[in-house]
Amino acid sequence: MEETERPWVDGLTFAEVLARTTMRHGERDALIFPQLGLRRSYAAFHAEVCQVARALLALGVQREEHVGLWATNWPQWVLTQFATAHIGAVLVNVNPAYGAHELAYVIEQADITTLLLSDHFKTSNYFALLAEVRRTSALPSLRHVVSIQTAKQPGMLNWDEFLARAATVPDEALDRRAARARADDVVNIQYTSGTTGFPKGAMLTHRNLLMNAYYVGQRLRFSESDRLCIPVPFYHCFGCVMGTLLCAIYGSAMVIPAECFEPLATLQAVQDERCTAIYGVPTMFIAELNHPRFADFDLTSLRTGIMAGSPCPLAIMQAVVERLHAREMTIAYGLTEASPVITQTATTDSLEHRVGTAGTMLPGLEVKVVAPGTTEPLPPTCNGELMVRGHGVMQGYYKKPAETAAVLTADGWLRTGDLALETPDGYYRITGRIKDLIIRGGENVYPREVEEFLHTHPHIADVQVVGVPDECYGEEVCAWVRLKPGMSLTREELRQFCQGRIAYYKVPRHVFLVDEYPTTVTGKVQKYRLRAMAIERLGKQQAAGIETA
Repeated sequence: MEETERPWVDGLTFAEVLARTTMRHGERDALIFPQLGLRRSYAAFHAEVCQVARALLALGVQREEHVGLWATNWPQWVLTQFATAHIGAVLVNVNPAYGAHELAYVIEQADITTLLLSDHFKTSNYFALLAEVRRTSALPSLRHVVSIQTAKQPGMLNWDEFLARAATVPDEALDRRAARARADDVVNIQYTSGTTGFPKGAMLTHRNLLMNAYYVGQRLRFSESDRLCIPVPFYHCFGCVMGTLLCAIYGSAMVIPAECFEPLATLQAVQDERCTAIYGVPTMFIAELNHPRFADFDLTSLRTGIMAGSPCPLAIMQAVVERLHAREMTIAYGLTEASPVITQTATTDSLEHRVGTAGTMLPGLEVKVVAPGTTEPLPPTCNGELMVRGHGVMQGYYKKPAETAAVLTADGWLRTGDLALETPDGYYRITGRIKDLIIRGGENVYPREVEEFLHTHPHIADVQVVGVPDECYGEEVCAWVRLKPGMSLTREELRQFCQGRIAYYKVPRHVFLVDEYPTTVTGKVQKYRLRAMAIERLGKQQAAGIETA
């Protein structure tokens, strides 16, 4: 199909798309978790989605109610993603790395009525963190808690108990509820950190996400014959839009190597399941390519994939093409508020374009590069802020009208906050960020949010957070701390203060104690100078000069 033709998913809901894919490709593999020994065809997957949807109805979940999902990559995540959509509810993705502070905020801000959660992940005990939140916060909207595992706490259902309730709801009731859903209904709230402190929930519709996933699949030349290795997290749009939803559109197999990224498990899954495509942020590909057992695996089945989430070093892209055999690897650029992809290279683009640009805009979108702070387009090859309009643009931030108005114009243009330029042949290069944003291994970290948290430490008078270049993660979090008179604080004490209270990737890796900050004549802290000072002190000059697409 040509990109200019109307996508078959346009105007449909998740439930309608999955039903059609099941009719066409019911016997094909849909969902594979090699480490769990789980393999489901599209027919079996669709049946399980409907069972989870009926269980949600049995709990009393209503249309447009918000269902939170706090877990890593488990089969129940994908089932819940499609089940909530089936009944017209709204899935709220909760970052598995959140601590109690962030969890309390999201449950309250998003008006979550039902929370599905795992029992633990690494050092995070989700049951204990939720109990802590319940002791300190009212959570007036929260009615039901469901463990997606066998383990549970008092007041929770475990997964089997939850599924058993589906038997009380007839198929006809589910069909009636599904029939009320519309393509322009909000189906997902994905949180993205905000410069003013706490995360903001981007409201995304069935059409937003289906159209984006469809066109990304077109760029990859996807079909029912493809098998996608998904080592990226489901809670992020990379996993649940470009990953699971895209596969459901094309009838492709979703292969999930592990509950979180493990380079060895990823390589094993690609070989054993003969994956044709693979996703990842640059740090994931670096870990795979540098694994001591890399040469032991037959990866020749790979054809394509996407490298995204943070700037892609050119040398890594070339190694992925040559050593990983993903000769049609693409680069995508976007943001959560745009569902997420705005520009992407094509598998047929030259290697020069695929390692030197972020591609061309997806069909159905409009893109313009403007002088920052204006809406006036700049001539081609001029550097400015990238703006986008079209089917991918969110409805707004949930219960944040002022923040929405700051990024969405009256005529539908979304300000990305990213600097870009258009090349003479219509490709885009992302050249920097207007937003005061750190991207650590594909995770967005907003300094203001970290600063506001660190200000709660009783010894800290002031703190400024900046990103510093890092060879592995792209950037690391660096805190410049000014202490109260007579107080002391070490790097390890500060990191200990953060553990379990904010996500691990927001915890400062580097800490400097200072008596004053470089400022302008008006007293504004010059963060660019703090970054330069950190680069000098840490010897990060080489990392700062890494060339990226």
